[in-house]
Amino acid sequence: MSFNGNLEHFPLVDVIQLLHMSSKSGVLYLRSTKGESQLVFREGFFVGANHLENSCRVGKVLLDMNAITKEALDQALTEQKNAGKERKPLVASLIEQGIIDKETAFKGLETLIEMTIVEVLTWEKGTFSLDVAKEYVSDEYRYFPEKLNREFLLNAQGILMDSLRIYDEKMRDGTLSDIFFAEASHSDTTAFTDSSGMIEITADLLGLDALDTIPQKIQDVFIGLKDNHPKDEHRKAVTRSLPEATKDQQERLITFLTGMSIESPSQSSPPVTAIILLTQDELLSHAVTTLCKLNNLFIFASDEETGLDIVIEQSLGRDLHPVLVIDVDHESEGSDAVALVRKQVAAYPQLSILIIACCHTWRAISMDAIGIGARAIIPRPCRCCHEDSYIDQMMAFLAGIGPYLKTILPVPRSDVGQHFIMALHQLKSLSEPPAIALIMLQFIALQFERTITFVVSKTELIAERSLGISTSISEGPSGPLMFRIPLETNSVLQEVVEKGKLYYGQKSDAVLTERLYKEIGLPRSPKVVAVPLISRGKVIAVTYADFGNKPVSPPQINLLEALAQQAGSALDNALYRKSIEKN
Repeated sequence: MSFNGNLEHFPLVDVIQLLHMSSKSGVLYLRSTKGESQLVFREGFFVGANHLENSCRVGKVLLDMNAITKEALDQALTEQKNAGKERKPLVASLIEQGIIDKETAFKGLETLIEMTIVEVLTWEKGTFSLDVAKEYVSDEYRYFPEKLNREFLLNAQGILMDSLRIYDEKMRDGTLSDIFFAEASHSDTTAFTDSSGMIEITADLLGLDALDTIPQKIQDVFIGLKDNHPKDEHRKAVTRSLPEATKDQQERLITFLTGMSIESPSQSSPPVTAIILLTQDELLSHAVTTLCKLNNLFIFASDEETGLDIVIEQSLGRDLHPVLVIDVDHESEGSDAVALVRKQVAAYPQLSILIIACCHTWRAISMDAIGIGARAIIPRPCRCCHEDSYIDQMMAFLAGIGPYLKTILPVPRSDVGQHFIMALHQLKSLSEPPAIALIMLQFIALQFERTITFVVSKTELIAERSLGISTSISEGPSGPLMFRIPLETNSVLQEVVEKGKLYYGQKSDAVLTERLYKEIGLPRSPKVVAVPLISRGKVIAVTYADFGNKPVSPPQINLLEALAQQAGSALDNALYRKSIEKN
């Protein structure tokens, strides 16, 4: 599987998780205005990381570890410099001279990997692409073949947790800048200097808010300075894909794509749509990625189906509306695309699917595709069908499809609004807290798979009725579950009780994972909602809900908040009437 996308919309954390979960091998290229780095994977695990010019400095790491002296490093670097073609990796020289042992050298390389991955995580913008045809590990790592096989297939998800640990420790000690070797120092290869200076690093910049669902350890990359004009990238893509086109034809398309890159992107609001492009056409992938950046749309492009489910679910987890765009190759009769539409519609009813195909395929499969759930099937330019007019058709296609993709937005479920009105009417006739809490439970269950009402006591929550926990939702509310969850700090549930505000999202929460999920099982997605029921300024109950074994389907949170407010008002009014009658 090869794929590409933007780090702004698909952070490195998610990319690594995708590679790990799909057990892919290859080189992941990471590019930004600061330069280019590489992460090397084998079967979903890290095996190394490299600067393009191999300018990572293991000598500096060993020196900081007090594993070697400055004099020993200087001597080894001098010998290495004078060795010419016989030059050996620095760690090999140090080991052969008896200055360090293999375990120390390997630990130095591992530490270097950890430091340089943290550097890549600090990039705010950039692109990524996977090349499955390559699997490159620098000479420093090749010196440890048995280590690579036995120990160095580091857990890609665990590595991210170690990066957070390193970040916290360095921030606490005030030594974060030491990670990036900013100071002039001895080097085993060419020195690296960032002319823009050290950037300020924050937790959200690292993308570590997305680490809540990721368990543990870390790796090596570094960046060489280069600042490519967008036109250079477009030229590479066009000349590589259209070698048979004339220079004039190539320049017209390059100029068109460059115009889209230079034009100010629409940044009026955060993206709400995720375009997931499945295509074998490298130029189409490059062009659609360019127009999506212009239109402020998330874009992920891949050349095979493997991993699509992961990307769709990650998009839903970010509350983005996934739009799967399936490009049908000229040589395909389209049956595979129709089968994929059927499969994805069944798995993700909220997904929008577009098919783009050349004219002869478009005619053959259009009605079948629409009939099974595709939103549209769009003719696209095809070199095989219209070689002479391909460039003009491509520019017209890009000019039209960009604005169209922006119109594809999530469609709220109409039945949720209808049930909301019904719930409001029911609240008017209720006066007891259990009955009011039940109305909230049933309404929230329309948008979530598992819901529980918790009664709030002084130090804990007591599980009452539920839907989708011990019985299916169709069987109606269960009896009281009666297990107890302590109200502890740093918990979503404690936060909702204290602040009296609805919570929807995902975060690392030991109370949920170690207490609640031991009772009800781990949900497929860490996204949860907790809705307070407030009476006379005090939270008396909390309705918890998650998506169970189903993928995330972004809920209408505004209706949940409105119903909770009305439920609290209905309860207060009932208590007020009772006090009047009693008096």
